[in-house]
Amino acid sequence: MNKLAEEFLRLVEIMDELREKCPWDREQTVETLRPMTIEETYELTDAVTEKNWKGIKEELGDLLLHILFYSRIAKEQQQFTLEEVIHGISEKLIVRHPHIYGDIKVNNEEDVKKNWEKLKLKEGKKSVLSGVPVSLPATIKALRLQEKARQVGFEWENKEQVWQKVEEETHELHAAIAKGEKDKIEDEFGDLMFSLINYARFLRIDPENALERTNKKFIDRFTKMETEALIQSKRLDEMTLEEMDAIWNTIKHRHTT
Repeated sequence: MNKLAEEFLRLVEIMDELREKCPWDREQTVETLRPMTIEETYELTDAVTEKNWKGIKEELGDLLLHILFYSRIAKEQQQFTLEEVIHGISEKLIVRHPHIYGDIKVNNEEDVKKNWEKLKLKEGKKSVLSGVPVSLPATIKALRLQEKARQVGFEWENKEQVWQKVEEETHELHAAIAKGEKDKIEDEFGDLMFSLINYARFLRIDPENALERTNKKFIDRFTKMETEALIQSKRLDEMTLEEMDAIWNTIKHRHTT
């Protein structure tokens, strides 16, 4: 048995032992695990955004443990086993990659994605959009919907056309604001965000990751501004906007030179 197999089986054994002997592990259900799984997933995405490879390794381990935990509970309830989980994903990968395990020819990544969607429709899905989870955060969901639609040819030809759509949606948002119609404003704001996410896709950047980088940058600069204000024996709520802007611009300048 190779080292990888040994370590995997060791982890499975530890999970089984904890489930049987630890009061906390024994009480967990798929429902109680769900919020913790979501939290672990976000911790992984944080590590990815920060390019923290040590953190990525640790969070992958946590998620792997969750997979074993769900599988152990399912086995107890006679729903499925860990072996069936592994066998299922192996079979799915083989079926979904006929260009590797069959006689289908592909020229590039786009051909692979198109074949993937065709295969999923053959498997019984009624819409190319049906594979997008309902509970996904809106930004990620918008990106996935656009990627799915692209696989059947519903796509702009170039990024210039997409930017024109961004400008069009911007004008429509301004028009709605001028009329003061709150529902219309929200609709148009959503359309603008959807178009910007589409533009990000054409630029080959992850809009969720881009926004999170900006969030982290804002947190960093704002906390530095708070520290600088304390050095000046001031509190932010006692300062004018102009005074805060001056500190903010100084901090921003430090990070761009």
